[in-house]
Amino acid sequence: MGKSGRDWTQIYAIYGMEEGQTLVFLLIHAIFFSFLSILFLLYFNPICYFFGSLALPAGAARFAAGFTGSVTAISAVCLFFAAGNMFYSSVGLHWDMAQRMVSAVNDWSTVKYALDVGCGRGILLNAVAMQLKKEGSSGRVVGLDRRKTTVSTLRTAGIEGVQEYVTCREGDARRLPFSDNYFDVVVSAVFVHRVGKEFGQRTAAAAAERMRVLGEVVRVLKPGGVGVVWDLVHVPEYVQRLQELRMEDIRVSERVTAFMKVLILVWPLEFELMKRYMRLIQNIFLAKFRMMML
Repeated sequence: MGKSGRDWTQIYAIYGMEEGQTLVFLLIHAIFFSFLSILFLLYFNPICYFFGSLALPAGAARFAAGFTGSVTAISAVCLFFAAGNMFYSSVGLHWDMAQRMVSAVNDWSTVKYALDVGCGRGILLNAVAMQLKKEGSSGRVVGLDRRKTTVSTLRTAGIEGVQEYVTCREGDARRLPFSDNYFDVVVSAVFVHRVGKEFGQRTAAAAAERMRVLGEVVRVLKPGGVGVVWDLVHVPEYVQRLQELRMEDIRVSERVTAFMKVLILVWPLEFELMKRYMRLIQNIFLAKFRMMML
């Protein structure tokens, strides 16, 4: 898949999917709306008659039936599209971006300790470990996450054949359980923007929590160490904070086409089929920075 050259079925077999129930929800409703739109097509005249029985003129009844059938068909297409995007972004996109993040570090042979903040299922964590193995390095990578995913993450590392390079710890990214100047490389993938979400994404309190994470990342980086962060939003905040922390060689990637996250709420009204809250993420950013040499 992508630059990695791996078959997508293999990647999904190893890492599975987060929020699989949401994908099933989307597919079930997509099939339902598809079936409903076919019914509108096959029984268009009886449906027009039904609308006419509601005291609508013949022309208005046909318009109402056609409009409702069209909305139903478009809703089915949108739901299938959202399901496909979720399926791809859950693992495939993460895998491809992990390869880009690994390639952003010029020399892995000298890396002794690396950290993946918010490692989740271990996609980026294992990509780092595979790079260490490829370089013949004696280095190790630590995956940190607040969720109790240690067993499943280590399982994926075992499947990838890099378990000897991987360690997992539970912890809070706002208070990293590591000493100062400890890691040669720190990476993080679509994690920082989630920190502080209990305060609301656009609040000052949430922004402060995200800045604490960046401060911790900088604290544990060795002089000359490299940090690579992939995230979707708040990138200008990250750049400003990294500048305040006197990071060198701050680079932000060009925008990359991303994916859509869709929340579907089915209304109880018969012909108001659903309310959609869509957020089209148009920007994926990779931010690379280097700790100042002392």
